Amino acid sequence: MALRARALYDFRSENPGEISLREHEVLSLCSEQDIEGWLEGVNSRGDRGLFPASYVQVIRAPEPGPGPGPGPAGDGGPGAPARYANVPPGGFEPLPLPLPLPAAPPASAFQPPAAGFPYGGGALQPPPQQPYGGGYQASQGSDDDWDDEWDDSSTVADEPGALGGGAYPDLDGSSGPGAAGRYRLSTRSDLSLGARGGAAPQHPPSGAKSSATVSRNLNRFSTFVKSGGEAFVLGEASGFVKDGDKLCVVLGPYGPEWQENPYPFQCTIDDPTKQTKFKGMKSYISYKLVPTHTQVPVHRRYKHFDWLYARLAEKFPVISVPHLPEKQATGRFEEDFISKRRKGLIWWMNHMASHPVLAQCDVFQHFLTCPSSTDEKAWKQGKRKAEKDEMVGANFFLTLSTPPAAALDLQEVESKIDGFKCFTKKMDDSALQLNHTANEFARKQVTGFKKEYQKVGQSFRGLSQAFELDQQAFSAGLNQAIAFTGDAYDAIGELFAEQPRQDLDPVMDLLALYQGHLANFPDIIHVQKGALTKVKESRRHVEEGKMEVQKADGIQDRCNTISFATLAEIHHFHQIRNVYWTWYLKKENARLRNGRENSALCLQKPQKKFFAS
Repeated sequence: MALRARALYDFRSENPGEISLREHEVLSLCSEQDIEGWLEGVNSRGDRGLFPASYVQVIRAPEPGPGPGPGPAGDGGPGAPARYANVPPGGFEPLPLPLPLPAAPPASAFQPPAAGFPYGGGALQPPPQQPYGGGYQASQGSDDDWDDEWDDSSTVADEPGALGGGAYPDLDGSSGPGAAGRYRLSTRSDLSLGARGGAAPQHPPSGAKSSATVSRNLNRFSTFVKSGGEAFVLGEASGFVKDGDKLCVVLGPYGPEWQENPYPFQCTIDDPTKQTKFKGMKSYISYKLVPTHTQVPVHRRYKHFDWLYARLAEKFPVISVPHLPEKQATGRFEEDFISKRRKGLIWWMNHMASHPVLAQCDVFQHFLTCPSSTDEKAWKQGKRKAEKDEMVGANFFLTLSTPPAAALDLQEVESKIDGFKCFTKKMDDSALQLNHTANEFARKQVTGFKKEYQKVGQSFRGLSQAFELDQQAFSAGLNQAIAFTGDAYDAIGELFAEQPRQDLDPVMDLLALYQGHLANFPDIIHVQKGALTKVKESRRHVEEGKMEVQKADGIQDRCNTISFATLAEIHHFHQIRNVYWTWYLKKENARLRNGRENSALCLQKPQKKFFAS
């Protein structure tokens, strides 16, 4: 007999992997075990997917039909899920699942997430790889396909000493290769959604003292959930943090800010070179990177940058990692495209090296210092260690070391976040408008203005040729002066065509960096706003006498940690913004002065020739 449930309310799917429900509709369940408040099943229309567990009621009456006699649910009878060990032979078969379910743990024991199941067996925190969408997927292009250098089947656990002393032990004291790359979560008796082990969730009476819990977001695909922010705020993150992994937020003169990098450095990107592999069947562009703190050159392809971006975007949910320069399907080896990509990578690298957290990140240092061409084993070990980093998602927030929470006022924080949200929206709109205007103006200078000045110059040369028909000696100087005037207009047209490379291209490169930069902040703000919502909800429960003050204080403390990190990232954004745009304006003013002087010289040249004659 298959498990069934009846829909209590209508539910409309909004994300991939969900199915819609109609009130009173009978569904077939894949399992009675809910996944963070969601069940998987098949509706009456044959659609299979996830739906909220609170929207349905499990039907426990056995269906009539042949087979063994009915027995009580949970005692090995037909009402029990087939994956339990006490199901007798000949019991029912559950609906086939696309992924295997782990064995059910005892109600008092902790079981880490099982490999292969979307959200694990006994834990409620999803692993870093989200199966139903979300998260950054490294873009794949024809010039950056993964090859054997990246895709062999070995793992970091296969390399002796690759994890630096072995994997962390599980909470039950065990350790081994299976513990690597897995969340080690504590049991959540206070935040549990319901009884485990196959029993239906039992909701306490609404008037019971200290019985309320902070609700979970229904949208399990929101940034707040996928980033691990919700799990951290609700106290579900638990892991082992080394001292070297701590990220410090300090109080500066303008509020929270990231602790400065004690060893700042820069990195140059030069010598883009076309190289081949597989006896010339595959071509790519290699860039030489030279960090100032090592002075040892390393060579990287664009796919290496792409991999690094994916790792950083996954690891740091409240830090903005700017987007890389876009790929191009055709013309990948044209000089203009290579030059433009190199300038974009330079801007990107400058931003990364200037960030106090990103610059010191292990994966970033591995990218800058490990010579993949000469020490392939060390490169692969560091690469796979980064891909199996446990301090991502909810566990990332455990690495944050913040000032005392008394220094933070939630109302003031909310006001600052709202103000920054308006700022980023306005700056994004203004950057798009400026980029469009600059592109249009550059196009006119390269084509329109140059062509118009050439027309004027051609007209003057035509007049000079007409004057040369007069063979009088006293007219020779005048004829030459008019010819020089035509040449001067041609030179001015060339100056217009070259000028965008000097003034407009740099600002468009900077705008491209900030467009990918600003696009990250809505998600960062969403994480912080989600944490504030949980704090407000917990306070309301305390006022109603439904939650202990200690639990609410824990939620607020964890929200403060996210708020400190968000404000520190906002401070760094403004600080670097002032540096970049001040540098650009100083350089632009100098170029404008030089441009005016060059134009004046071009116009004075024919006049001097004329008066000299």
